Amino acid sequence: MRLDLESLRTFVSIVERGSFAAAAGGVHKSQPAITQRIRGLEQNIGKPLFVKSGRRKVLSDDGLRLYEYARRLVTLHDEACKAMANQQLQGDIRLGSPDDVSDAILPSLLQRFSSSFPNVRIIIHVARSAFLMDAMKRGDIDMAVSTRDDPAHPRTVLRTVPTVWIGAANFRLDPNLPLPLVLHDEPSLFRSLALEALSRTQRPYRINYISPSLAGIRAAVRAGLGITARSVEMMNSDFRVLAEKEGLPRMPDVNFYLYLASMNANPMARQLFALMDSELN
Repeated sequence: MRLDLESLRTFVSIVERGSFAAAAGGVHKSQPAITQRIRGLEQNIGKPLFVKSGRRKVLSDDGLRLYEYARRLVTLHDEACKAMANQQLQGDIRLGSPDDVSDAILPSLLQRFSSSFPNVRIIIHVARSAFLMDAMKRGDIDMAVSTRDDPAHPRTVLRTVPTVWIGAANFRLDPNLPLPLVLHDEPSLFRSLALEALSRTQRPYRINYISPSLAGIRAAVRAGLGITARSVEMMNSDFRVLAEKEGLPRMPDVNFYLYLASMNANPMARQLFALMDSELN
């Protein structure tokens, strides 16, 4: 007995899509061609794979048994083809990332990519989200991790994280004084979120420190010059999250997107984006 891989792929598609008609679109064949393939497969194994249940066809016991093997065979075949093709890819991918996600998000992203594309080198550019988006539009980088939501470029959500108020571990607010803030200079999503939330709740504030870098923000917060609004990814033992009970407004969650430059012809960047998009969605 020899089992034809494409017939098995057709069979798996029928089971997973729920009908012969739906599977036809999935494997790009007509419904009569799908039916003929399944008949041939049934004749080959000598057992029916589907039985009638009312007006529908459902898996037989033998069909259910075959499905488990067929799914694994098809998956292994596709993984082997992908691995062989990916081995041939060589070159560089220029990936931009904000500083505060370099430790939290990039390691798992880079690990998955390097295992799939071992001969591709990734060059990391660390900068703020707004500057990374501009660099991608200019063609200076192939991909970017950013908090900006820009539908002009292909994008997928890498992670959704809470935005929190962060102060030094021993920092205590004085309710009688304006809220001391440590913020990025503009443009900055977290700066905008913080000021909008405080204006909405009419909480008095004073900007004590402005920095163009996350390192500067961390240093000022650690020194007790004020608090900042940031993704929870910034947290470590030097800081604490200030709670709503301390009179601070609740902040929205923030998406970190993985972007592919819309005009990018770099095949490796497209493969990485497709890999991540399929895993995440």
